[in-house]
Amino acid sequence: MRRNFNVLTASMLTLLPTLTLSAAAKDFKTQTVTVSAETVADGLDHPWGLAFLPDGALLVTERSGTMRVFDKGKASDPIENVPEVWANGQGGLLDVVAAPDFAASGKIYFTYSQPGQGGAGTALASAKLVRSDDKAALEEVQTLVSMNKKTSKGQHFGSRIVLSPDGKLFVTMGERGEQKRAQDFNDHAGSVLRINSDGTIPSDNPFADGKQALPEIWSKGHRNPQGATWDPVTNSMLTLEHGAKGGDEINQPQAGKNYGWPVITYGVDYSGAKIGKGTAAEGYEQPLYYWDPSIAPSGLAAYNGEMFPEWNGDLLAGALKFEMLVRLDRDETGAIKSEERLFEGEFGRIRDVRVAPDGSVYLLTDDSNGKIVRLTRASDV
Repeated sequence: MRRNFNVLTASMLTLLPTLTLSAAAKDFKTQTVTVSAETVADGLDHPWGLAFLPDGALLVTERSGTMRVFDKGKASDPIENVPEVWANGQGGLLDVVAAPDFAASGKIYFTYSQPGQGGAGTALASAKLVRSDDKAALEEVQTLVSMNKKTSKGQHFGSRIVLSPDGKLFVTMGERGEQKRAQDFNDHAGSVLRINSDGTIPSDNPFADGKQALPEIWSKGHRNPQGATWDPVTNSMLTLEHGAKGGDEINQPQAGKNYGWPVITYGVDYSGAKIGKGTAAEGYEQPLYYWDPSIAPSGLAAYNGEMFPEWNGDLLAGALKFEMLVRLDRDETGAIKSEERLFEGEFGRIRDVRVAPDGSVYLLTDDSNGKIVRLTRASDV
């Protein structure tokens, strides 16, 4: 029987162009290392996604529709030519990543809630980022994927982007608060999609011929995956997904497989009513790990860096509900052994988690006065 390692504990602001540190660094002792946490920027309006640029600058999205570059202690003016965003409920400007060849191409990928007939749906776009002094703009904006059925509901956009080593793009799509859509293979909702970097369909996708499902679908049965990362330990994509009342999950989406929502789940409805058939059924995959009660997860990173060698191979997951970072300790095969809860209540709701090229860890906090927090190794005393 699969083992459960859960722990049972229970007005927009305008960002000033010049940033200063809003608080002195503070040290936190963890099970394996002492960490120094420093707020490097604040005043963001619900920051959602963060990308590292080759010159050391940061690219950050704000859910209300603004994208900015942070460089040498300063923030750019809002980047120009960002597409129109449906900023309602959980929707808005969401994830962002830099292309592997960004230094030469300036190319980025980003997701957002795109307005359209019937409301809005998750969209993935590419663009060229052009910078000059404190100003920046997007050029050559191209929509690569647009959710095929839009709705006016304001929840469950999913919306994380993962670049795989072979150059393919994965993007997560929430089921938009309409459970049955996660089991409709002709609907983007409740799916992980896989495409080429130009938006075309890889020939080795499980439904590439389009006869049984939309050709860009990689996996189905997902509720609201707001965390995703490429995991070098298992050489696969991992997702971090919101359950209902209980049943937050980490999954390892594989080609053509069904991860169960809403047929199977470890959670229940917010009313307490049972959802689906229970926790298991034939033809549906089990999660690698789940939480009950829920932690409201968002943002996932597989740690592989020089700054915290004690964490190499572990997963770092953000949590909105308990305002914390969760470190999932894993063995050499990637199996999760235990979890450690860090910084509970210290910074606010953690929306995103990213590992920088130097091995430091960056957190985004989900607030109208959102922050960028950098975690580094504390100096030896």
